[in-house]
Amino acid sequence: MKKAIRQWAKDDRPREKLIEKGVEALSNAELIAILIGSGNKAESAVDLSKRILNDQQNNWENLGKLTVKELMQYKGIGEAKAISIIAALEIGRRRNTAKALAPKTIKSSKEAFDLLYPQLADKTQEEFWLIALRKNTIIDLELIQKGGLDHAMIDIRLLLKYLLNKNATGFIIAHNHPSGHLQPSKADKQITEKIKKAATLLDIQLLDHLIIAGKNYYSFADHHLLQEL
Repeated sequence: MKKAIRQWAKDDRPREKLIEKGVEALSNAELIAILIGSGNKAESAVDLSKRILNDQQNNWENLGKLTVKELMQYKGIGEAKAISIIAALEIGRRRNTAKALAPKTIKSSKEAFDLLYPQLADKTQEEFWLIALRKNTIIDLELIQKGGLDHAMIDIRLLLKYLLNKNATGFIIAHNHPSGHLQPSKADKQITEKIKKAATLLDIQLLDHLIIAGKNYYSFADHHLLQEL
């Protein structure tokens, strides 16, 4: 019969371990165990957490893709525990974003990718993001749209209004391809051209359009596509 966490040796209890040794001493499974608090009749909270992580190849990005319903497939994970896991992962994502947004300039597509990757890495549907810049310094990062890139679905007027309100002089747009395919589609090129032309009339420069697929990205600027549009 498995032992409850309170019956474990003190050093093996995640909460006590965190207090005495610091959060860095905890394994990934122990961190999740603190979130869920208890396991099930056959598994401790740590054992259950290990199994969840193993099913996701011990990859935080894979874990972040799970929905509440998918997490609830594990015996011992109810709705409240599933929501706690998802909320904790989102807190981590936003913390990383806050660090990246601290006064910083973007001078390359790689730097833009590093900023956007935490936002798009684990998304199962397409999302359209915007980095607003003033003299290459980041002003803000904004989610513009969820779903496929369709001309009718992206309100370019609102996009430009947002940039004007931020007093932006330039911007970078990005979206993900959950399929893993990196090459821009015809629709990607068309919406990029439409946004570029509209922004140019307001003297705001579209600096790049990134397509992110997994840990890879495609840059319109690096491939000189923006010059052709």
